[in-house]
Amino acid sequence: MSEETHPSTHPPLPPTTEDDRVSWLRLLRSRRVGVATFYRLLAEHGTAQAALAALPDVAKAAGMDDYTLCPEGVVLAELRAARIAGAQMICVTDPLYPPLLRDIPDPPPILWALGDLGALARPKIGMVGARNASSLGTRMARALAGELSKSGYVIVSGLARGIDTAAHTATLEGGTIAVMAGGVDVMYPAENAKLAGDILRCGVRLSEMPMGTQPQARHFPRRNRIISGLASAVVVVEAAAKSGSLITARDALDQGREVLAVPGHPFDARAAGCNMLIRDGARLVRSAADVIEALPAAEPAQPDLPLETAIPPAPPQTRTLQETADLHGRILGRLGPSPLAEDQLIRDLGTPARAVAPALIDLELDGRIRRQAGGLLSLAE
Repeated sequence: MSEETHPSTHPPLPPTTEDDRVSWLRLLRSRRVGVATFYRLLAEHGTAQAALAALPDVAKAAGMDDYTLCPEGVVLAELRAARIAGAQMICVTDPLYPPLLRDIPDPPPILWALGDLGALARPKIGMVGARNASSLGTRMARALAGELSKSGYVIVSGLARGIDTAAHTATLEGGTIAVMAGGVDVMYPAENAKLAGDILRCGVRLSEMPMGTQPQARHFPRRNRIISGLASAVVVVEAAAKSGSLITARDALDQGREVLAVPGHPFDARAAGCNMLIRDGARLVRSAADVIEALPAAEPAQPDLPLETAIPPAPPQTRTLQETADLHGRILGRLGPSPLAEDQLIRDLGTPARAVAPALIDLELDGRIRRQAGGLLSLAE
C-alpha cells in the first residue's frame, strides 16, 4: 500500500475501549490479513476502525472484487467463548504483554491467556525437544526444568508429548507457560488435558489463535516462534535432525536468543539435532548451571513510554495489495506438492528474503502452503 493512496500520518493507536478491541480482533481475523499486514494497515490508517473501513476498497484495487471483512458476529462469538473459558485478551500494547515477545519481528498483535498472568512478567527460558523422547531425555528435561524453576525462571514449552510434558510437569509449582498451536480452550494432545488444567494454578496457557481453534500442522511453526520469543534462551533436550524443535532453535537464533542443547549419543537419532546444534555453535548443556551462565543479566524492563509507541512499526518497504497478491502468485507458482527448501525458493524468485518472509507467513496462515521440518515448503493439500 502506497503513501500516495493512504496519506494518513496518524500514529497507530492502541485499543482503549471494548469497541476498539473488537475492531483489532476483526481486522486480524479478516481474510488475507496476516500479522505483517495487520501492522501495516494499522500504521497507514491510524486505527483498526479506519483500516477496516478502507480494506474493501484497497482489496478491490488489488483485484479482489469479492473481498469481505470478518463478520462482527464471528468476533463477538470469539469474545463470548473467551469469557466463558475465563481467557483474557492481551494486545501488543498492553502492559501485560511480555516485552521480549514484543521485540521479535512479527509479534502476535493479540494473545489469549488463561491462568496466573503473573508468570508472563517473570524471566523465562524455553525448553523443547522430541515427542518420542527417551527415558534419559525426559529425566534430563525434568531435572533441568526443575532446577531452573527453583532458580526463579518460568519454563516455556509447547504442551506436546515427551520433552514438553516433562518440562511442564517439573515446573507446575514454580510456574510454567504452555504456548498452544490451537485455541487456549482446546486440549491438544488429549492425553495432556489434566496437565493443561494443572498449569493454570501457577502458570499460563497462551495462544494467538482464535478460541476454539483445532490445531493443524501449519499452526505449529507459528507457535514455535512465540515459545522462543518469550524466552531469553531456548534449551533443546532431544531433537531429530529434521524436527519442529530445530525450527524453534532457528527462530530463537533469528530473534537474537541464546540457543543451548543437551548432547546425545551419535547413534541415537533423537540426539542428532542437538549434536548438530552444538557442532554449529550452540552451547552444550550438562546442568542448569550451564544454562544460567549463558543467560543475559536480566530481561529488559517494560519501557516507560506512551502505549502508542509500543505498537511495532510497520514493516519497511511496504507493498501495495496488488504487489502482495503478485508475490503470492509467484510463490504459489513455484511451489508444488513436493517440498522445496525456503532458501531455494527465495533464490528462484530473485526477491529479497525480507520481502518473501511476510508473504510466506500470510500464505501459511491462509492455509495455502505448508511449512515442513528442515525449512521445507510445499503447497497445502
